[in-house]
Amino acid sequence: MEHQAKQRSRSPWRQVPFLFLLPLFCTCLSEQVRYSIPEEMAVGSVVGNLAEDLGLHVQDLLTRNLRVSAEKQYLTVDTENGNIVVNDRLDRELLCPQDPLCVLPLEIVAENPLNVFHISVVIEDINDNPPHFLQNNIVLQINEFAIPGTKFGLESAVDADVGPHSLQSYQLSSNEHFSLMVKDKTEGKTAPELVLEKALDREQQSSHFLILTALDGGDPVLTGTAQIQIEVTDANDNPPVFSQESYKVSLRENVPSGTSVVKVMATDQDEGINAEITYSFKLLGEDIGNKFILDHQTGEIKLKEPVDFEIRRSYTMNIEAKDGGGMATECKVILEIIDENDNVPEVVFTSVSNSITEDAEPGTVMALFKTYDKDSEENGRVTSFIKEKVPFRIESSASNYYKLVTNGILDREQTPEYKVTLVATDQGKPALSSSTSITLHIGDVNDNAPVFHQASYFVHVAENNPPGASIAQVSASDPDLGPNGRVSYSIIASDLEPRALSSYVSVNQNSGVVFAQRAFDHEQLRSFQLTLQARDQGSPALSANVSMRVLVGDLNDNAPRVLYPALEPDGSALFDMVPRAAEPGYLVTKVVAVDADSGHNAWLSYHVLQASDPGLFSLGLRTGEVRTARALGDKDAARQRLLVAVRDGGQPPLSATATLHLIFADSLQEVLPALSDDPLPSDPQAELQFYLVVALALISALFLFAVILAIALRLRHSTSPTIWGCFQPGLCSESRPVVPPNYSEGTLPYSYNLYVASNCRKTKSHFLTLKPEMVPPQLSTETSLAVSVTEENNKITSDSVASTHFKIVQ
Repeated sequence: MEHQAKQRSRSPWRQVPFLFLLPLFCTCLSEQVRYSIPEEMAVGSVVGNLAEDLGLHVQDLLTRNLRVSAEKQYLTVDTENGNIVVNDRLDRELLCPQDPLCVLPLEIVAENPLNVFHISVVIEDINDNPPHFLQNNIVLQINEFAIPGTKFGLESAVDADVGPHSLQSYQLSSNEHFSLMVKDKTEGKTAPELVLEKALDREQQSSHFLILTALDGGDPVLTGTAQIQIEVTDANDNPPVFSQESYKVSLRENVPSGTSVVKVMATDQDEGINAEITYSFKLLGEDIGNKFILDHQTGEIKLKEPVDFEIRRSYTMNIEAKDGGGMATECKVILEIIDENDNVPEVVFTSVSNSITEDAEPGTVMALFKTYDKDSEENGRVTSFIKEKVPFRIESSASNYYKLVTNGILDREQTPEYKVTLVATDQGKPALSSSTSITLHIGDVNDNAPVFHQASYFVHVAENNPPGASIAQVSASDPDLGPNGRVSYSIIASDLEPRALSSYVSVNQNSGVVFAQRAFDHEQLRSFQLTLQARDQGSPALSANVSMRVLVGDLNDNAPRVLYPALEPDGSALFDMVPRAAEPGYLVTKVVAVDADSGHNAWLSYHVLQASDPGLFSLGLRTGEVRTARALGDKDAARQRLLVAVRDGGQPPLSATATLHLIFADSLQEVLPALSDDPLPSDPQAELQFYLVVALALISALFLFAVILAIALRLRHSTSPTIWGCFQPGLCSESRPVVPPNYSEGTLPYSYNLYVASNCRKTKSHFLTLKPEMVPPQLSTETSLAVSVTEENNKITSDSVASTHFKIVQ
């Protein structure tokens, strides 16, 4: 919430170079901006846009060091947007107690050039304090012969709020004997008074209890109550009477404790106990009770502890005189505190130029300071002067502000720095004074190289960054001034290709911001190193180098890639054959996948999305191993299909799928019946795969039949025992088997090679062996089909010794 009830009076000047602003310096100091805010605003609340109201540019606030100059920072300036915001609790009752108009004056200081702006913040009261009585129980003694119309003073309620939120009225509980009246406030009395409406009779009722309620004017109305106990006593005709209704006295501050302030006196025309008077404070607040002591018998008021004019300038006390019969009256004591010259004047620098070049012109502003004294009148008037003989002078500004400006030629070779002592003296008697010293350094030529703020830079950039985005910023400082301290940045070396460097990164020569010229890919480029240079514009120029290591972070931008099972370029897939007697936990196959990402993005997990029989197989979450979960039942289909999803660990995760085709069979002969089963209705390509498997089995059977027929014909026509024992010349060897020609060329996914071993007494041939180089590396078990041929009956038997994979052309 922003409160901008502002009153401004600005002179129509514009920002110009610093040297030309000096004649207008006093004009800018008169700048006035006024804000109005409620008390108790939350810390961080926006009061107003100070930069806009003062006509300043937001981008210049940091360089101009715009700030609030105050002893306690209730408000601060946000240099990012120029807003003035609440920095501490704003309690109007603490800042301006009982003051109807609470104004918090602030001085806003800006540098480069030096300016002071005076603003006022009005703290508006809110109804946050209910009225209350200093005594919750009030006891009054009233004679039974008191005449109707007699008035009895009561204690007034206290409300820390002001204006409409302060105490407004009183209410008295209903009764037949008393009414309530409040005197006109113009007389200075706000205390309520009880008015006797009906005569009292002690014999009928010796005491009365009433409730007095104080109400403020807030919305909602806040209240405070006190209980009044009235004790009816015997006759007491005359109340005490003060010698004065109001006592006005003055007292110098810092007088010792025990000093007599004033003595009040009251008389009573009655006799005896009814004429004995005691004195007491009415409305005894902490400020009165802590400072003053009242003698209850003599009415003399003394100091309990010294008073301070700078804390409070006056005190008002209500004194009550009560006789022995209970009748009372009151008077007012107004105490004025006289100021003493007990505060030393102070010099406070609001802005000091860090350095100045030796060729500065006379009249250049070096510092801005103010003087103040807590005392008043002559005791608070301050003059200032320079103690040393230096080429500087003081120029008066406004509102106790002064400028320290150059008054001669500066020569750094003779005096590299000046110590300036400012003396402030007030006009009190005796006069008090204080001094403050500052050191002013004279600037030199370009003798300092730029210095980077870090010895080296490590930058983390996520891959796939937008081209042209800022990825880092280097910063170097140069203590020199002007061009000698103006730094420009460039890239002078890199471990990238020189020609490719400009296509990867660039640096802004003024700000040092490093930009990515292209999107980085962690899988192609994980890091690279740059060497940047900062160079000033002095003559000769000085420079410094710094290294920057750019680390390209990984994003989950690559989905897992399934290596096995995978489709061949010709669109074919694989079947896995599982023995029917496979026990639970039997390793059927393994899904193998990789992910080009790294870390969690490459941590793969395997999940079954769809299965012909969900309970028949289990899948390793991290290994991808497919194992039997239970033994094959009679009612289980011979053909099974698993749809496996491979997910990575990225956020969000990416995935890929693989389809496994499994056949339960103990031998190749059982594959054909299994493949003749009805296809799974859920797989649209199952029927095509089934026919492909059948075709493969037929081709294999024809091939076996042709081989057996060729062997039988050769044996039948052979007349040589040697040839009878060997299938063809050159194949029989006494020492080792001879390898026949390679039959791997063809359309089948695995090659079948024939090898023959023979001895003189018995011949046995083995063939139809799958070549291991055709088997996927994940499944290293060699698959073979063995055929045994004996001399005696030429009977051929085949046995599948391991699970066989068949390639199906889709």
